[in-house]
Amino acid sequence: MKKVWLLGFGFFSISLTWGLYNAFVPLFLDDFIKSTALIGFLMTVDNYFALFIQPWIGHRSDRTDTRFGKRMPYLLIGMPLSAIFFAFIPFHISLWTLVLFMVLMNLSMSLYRSPTVSLMPDITMDAKRSQANGIINFMGGVGSVIAFSIGSKLYDIHPSFPFLMASAVILLSLWILVTNIKEKRDAVGYSVAEKRTIRIRGELDRSTIFLLGAIFFWFTSYQGIEALFTLYGTHHLGMSDSAASFSLLFFTGAFLLFTLPSGWLGGKFGKKTMITIGVIGMGACYAAMIFIDAAVWLRLFLVIGGVFWACININSYPFVVSTGREASIGTRTGLYYLVSALAAIISPPLLGRLIDLFGYTVMFIYTTFGMILALISILLVKDKGRTSAKKEVIYEG
Repeated sequence: MKKVWLLGFGFFSISLTWGLYNAFVPLFLDDFIKSTALIGFLMTVDNYFALFIQPWIGHRSDRTDTRFGKRMPYLLIGMPLSAIFFAFIPFHISLWTLVLFMVLMNLSMSLYRSPTVSLMPDITMDAKRSQANGIINFMGGVGSVIAFSIGSKLYDIHPSFPFLMASAVILLSLWILVTNIKEKRDAVGYSVAEKRTIRIRGELDRSTIFLLGAIFFWFTSYQGIEALFTLYGTHHLGMSDSAASFSLLFFTGAFLLFTLPSGWLGGKFGKKTMITIGVIGMGACYAAMIFIDAAVWLRLFLVIGGVFWACININSYPFVVSTGREASIGTRTGLYYLVSALAAIISPPLLGRLIDLFGYTVMFIYTTFGMILALISILLVKDKGRTSAKKEVIYEG
């Protein structure tokens, strides 16, 4: 598991970056745009790349073979570029330069996100992947905690400081990964997928479709809140910018503390069981938040929600991967991001439009409904475990 902890630095940098991005970029946009729906739309830029580029990159990495391995070349290109463009964001001089830096940063991130995630199952045996996913998400959670705690303090000093900090962390993380993880040495069974046509529909049996549906619905709930939470805190609860972003620390901190236990419980009781418990608990928390109008109660339910989100998030990706071949890990990672990106594209502008029409109280009604649909979908999934080695799937790419 030592290599998994080292791989966690990649997730640390990704989570730190996205935490700062989602906390502060809406505030930059709010200086130019007064429509919450339009801000929500612009905050989905990364997901358009995730929808089209990340599945292709993930599939392409399955068939890449270089002296650095099959995933690492994408990190070597994408991470330095994302560090540069992320550092540029707070130095925008107009709406157009802000959007330009956002687009370039998101494009760069999309080059290496799927390959980074795919490295986890590459270097981990199937039976240990829930625990390994707990470890790397723990590291990612540390990044998010830093984003919402230290990042909010640095933002008060100067808005550029948290962005410069994250860019430095991205470059440091790349150095750690390149120095310590050698794919051809560390992979459980290093192999390159055959360069032949692949039919995606061969992956999509009934259970997989319902699983991807569940992922879509819970990310619909989660992404809407993540993109617009700071605006909810400032406009609805009267918090300052830094206090609103700091409130997310309560959710992220609880998630962080429960990442390792959730992975262990997923390995012991089953991934579907833990996901189902998480969806029920998360839906109950969102339902309770409908009636909250004070920051102290909001933060309490954010803590509870973070625990249940760990049950979902830690076990869902290994659940998706476990239904396919080892050689198709990157492709299935791309499918996971395809569905979550679709939810993230639809949800923030849709929720923003509902807020424009009905006010911020509609936010948690919307997210509760999403979790109800996720629960129905996950209950229809049959947990059959890993597909038999004899049942090879052919993809189209």
